[in-house]
Amino acid sequence: MLDITRQTANFVANFNPADLPDRSREAARTGIIDCVGVMIAGAAEHPVRIVSAMLAASTQNDGAPEIPSGRNLSASDAALVNGVAAHVLDYDDVALAGHPSAVLVPAILAEGWSLDSSGAEAVAAYAAGYEVWAQVAALEPGHYHERGFHPTAVMGALATAAACARLRKLDREKTAHAIAIASSLASGLVANFGTMTKSLHAGRTAQSGVLAARLADQGFTGSLDVLEHQTGFLRAHSPSGTPDIEDGTIDIGANWRLAELGVNVKRYPTCYATHRSIDGMLGLVRDHGLNPGDVREIRVHTGVTQKLMLRNSNPQTGLEAKFSMEFAMAAALVAGRVGLAELTDEFVTRTDVSAAVAKVSCTTTDEIMPGDQPFAPTDQVSVVLESGKVLTHAPIAHAKGSWQLPLSRDELKDKFMDCTLRVLSQARAESLFDQLWDLEQVGSVRSLRVTADRMDA
Repeated sequence: MLDITRQTANFVANFNPADLPDRSREAARTGIIDCVGVMIAGAAEHPVRIVSAMLAASTQNDGAPEIPSGRNLSASDAALVNGVAAHVLDYDDVALAGHPSAVLVPAILAEGWSLDSSGAEAVAAYAAGYEVWAQVAALEPGHYHERGFHPTAVMGALATAAACARLRKLDREKTAHAIAIASSLASGLVANFGTMTKSLHAGRTAQSGVLAARLADQGFTGSLDVLEHQTGFLRAHSPSGTPDIEDGTIDIGANWRLAELGVNVKRYPTCYATHRSIDGMLGLVRDHGLNPGDVREIRVHTGVTQKLMLRNSNPQTGLEAKFSMEFAMAAALVAGRVGLAELTDEFVTRTDVSAAVAKVSCTTTDEIMPGDQPFAPTDQVSVVLESGKVLTHAPIAHAKGSWQLPLSRDELKDKFMDCTLRVLSQARAESLFDQLWDLEQVGSVRSLRVTADRMDA
């Protein structure tokens, strides 16, 4: 049997940040920048306000700020509320069949702030957490969504514990205990997609990482074979029932999955399973000048697992619409865009939008592309005009913003500014972007300008 728990913990405690490939550094930076932007944009959303109202301000010196208000909270509470904010808009990046940045970044910022960690230490912690998630996931041939598990909340618990253990400079034994503790805190169900609870998955997972590492630091213990044991994490959560515990490969630290798989930045605040089809539909609308009255039917061919995530064929709220292929196509046709302005209850229930939703039909394939996303090899979109003519977009394998088709620095900044200017001044938002772009040169995460100043408030 593989010694998975101890080997992953040994990597987290002992890898040299100088060994990180440049692509890993680039991916970590991209994930952190994008997550901070969407976190600030999401902070005013109703679910975040509900969670925030339940948390008491902290008078302790080792607290961390609620972002962007600056209210001092305990580190675990800051990770919770900032994690909910990072995920509530579903605008955060995607990788490993989940949302690694939405759990890693809130945990790293909260614990890093408390510990006065450097920017370089934050990047190393992000890499540590990502690699643990990716290594453990590589030992499972099935897809968590198909079992009803949200990978962000399940695999993310291991990742955040590893990241926080790295920040706390725990030795390999205590790091293994932190991962073991977090293994029992992992939980999140796909059935709650399209509700407030999905964003709670991210907040609780970030909080769990802080808690697990702090408990381990104080001598709290877990099973040091928790990942590989017959009654442990991998078997308990296994969609396939046959995780590769006996003869799988443990190559964490030799095979840098962060460099290979990276992060996929979202250009639309909807489930990532819609993004390739949105690219296709917007392309048809743009190239042919389509109006809703021109279109009789919209046809989408996508993956079975994608459609499983997209559970709302006739959404009635903005939250539900984030998980609807039908809405994504309707918004692209009616508005010519799929942005935050379209993900409101008012837009979703407009009669012209509802009429366009009714024109969408979806078919699926069982085929799955190689890599970390349980998606079909391509998404295909076609439109049947009222004249009977059929317009078909070329099959799309990778959405713009994906690790294969990444955003440029300017494109990433455009999204960041669009998110942060809802709260921050132009000068403060630009300063924060520049700090995050050069994060490894930042002496302390406490210097990051993630809170609104008086002029912003």
